[in-house]
Amino acid sequence: MEREHPNDPLHGVTLQAILEQLVARLGWEVMAASVNIRCFHHEPSIGSSLKFLRKTPWARAKVEKLYLELLAGDRRR
Repeated sequence: MEREHPNDPLHGVTLQAILEQLVARLGWEVMAASVNIRCFHHEPSIGSSLKFLRKTPWARAKVEKLYLELLAGDRRR
């Protein structure tokens, strides 16, 4: 079966999975430095971040960009 979106690395990846991978690989401090949003600085959690990012398209776009940069770095290795 062929993939429907072979050029979209975000296809089928949930926002929660993206956050969990970023936290595991980078940690909250690096994420807060990269994407300056309060839910990454003040008592960060997956739940509060999901709630904010689902309502805030510009912040979600920045988090997705950070995730894509992480994936690109993995591919270069």
